[in-house]
Amino acid sequence: MTKETVELFIERLGHRGEGVARLGERLVFVPFALAGEKIRAEVEGEQGRLLEILEPSPHRIEASCPYYGVCGGCAVQALSNAAYAQWKRGLVETALRNAGVAAQVAPLVDAHGSGRRRATFHARGARVGFMQARSHEIVEIESCPLLEAGLEPALAAAKSIAKSLAAKNKPLDIAATLTLEGLDIDIRGCGELSESETTSLAGVAERHDLARLANHGRIVALRRKPYIAVGKAQVSPPSGSFLQATEAGEEELARLVAAAAQDSKCVADLFCGVGAFALRLAAQRRVFAYDNDAGAVAALLEAARAVQGLRLADAYARDLFRKPLQAGELASFDAVVFDPPRAGAQAQAQQLAKSGVARIVAVSCNPQSFARDAKTLVSGGYALSEVIPVDQFRFSSHVELVAAFSRELRAPRKRALLSR
Repeated sequence: MTKETVELFIERLGHRGEGVARLGERLVFVPFALAGEKIRAEVEGEQGRLLEILEPSPHRIEASCPYYGVCGGCAVQALSNAAYAQWKRGLVETALRNAGVAAQVAPLVDAHGSGRRRATFHARGARVGFMQARSHEIVEIESCPLLEAGLEPALAAAKSIAKSLAAKNKPLDIAATLTLEGLDIDIRGCGELSESETTSLAGVAERHDLARLANHGRIVALRRKPYIAVGKAQVSPPSGSFLQATEAGEEELARLVAAAAQDSKCVADLFCGVGAFALRLAAQRRVFAYDNDAGAVAALLEAARAVQGLRLADAYARDLFRKPLQAGELASFDAVVFDPPRAGAQAQAQQLAKSGVARIVAVSCNPQSFARDAKTLVSGGYALSEVIPVDQFRFSSHVELVAAFSRELRAPRKRALLSR
């Protein structure tokens, strides 16, 4: 496809944070360009590369990171705070509008806090850093201003890991999490380790004072069992398991969930993970938790048993995509919380829509899949209250949200068997 250098007017920011312009009858997407700007760009098909800003947006500000414009980690770092907050709120509004769901969207809640407590570094040979925008090329970095201070040493550890595994000549993803005991790192992509590689990585863990080092979940070195604080509990998550990106983000989402479920006495927490919501909700009400990840469920149960007074009734490993809780099973609860992965919870939403649960609280990291599932619930007779967007992925195109659905009970609730 032929490349051409053209002048473009950026009409808006797209859902990935790229500037969107028109060139003839086609749309062109230009990373790092802002709405209202006139630019010069190199264009190939629908993809544009920013060459020069001819007329800047009044909302353009100085970026805070020297890697911005090359590193693909931040999409909109040069956008003023007010415009940024409105754009992220608009991502949720647009998704709901496209799905035909009417709802009030609240102003964006900033939950960046002290920074990211987890990050994934990418390695190609000795090169370690983040990906370029629209590329698998590595941008080597020395630091990232979005990371919590305690996570910064993970970059040096990642470089040592990449050096130890350079002979494999494989692309690596090195996921680092900051825990109460220090850094917890899980390597993905290197395959089976030889004895010498295992020994070398154990040395990396020692030199960089890692709490735990694993290869795709399999322990390579365990120097201290890692824990994270969740309400009154301390959870030791399985290596590489999902956690909210920032501690402040988890606390804000949990606060909103608890507020939405405040009158409930018996709650189901679906897609519970290691218990970000279940362990907090169980301080005041009876909670049953479900998740696809058996390791996460085991960690949740272990943490709950160590705290006196928590009312976590039980937790189950269950594939909620293939075996969602049925409407009859849901009749035991007066509130349900669900926080699925990015794909959403289509099958579970269909069962919820058939149920008589009085209150449903949805948490989502994907406005599009949330809007689809929300439409299912609304079609089933639920009323959607205010949707609250929460920003813990600062400068990215990702946004979390919390929303509550309610309806009058159609009949007295019947106690149902809680199946595994």
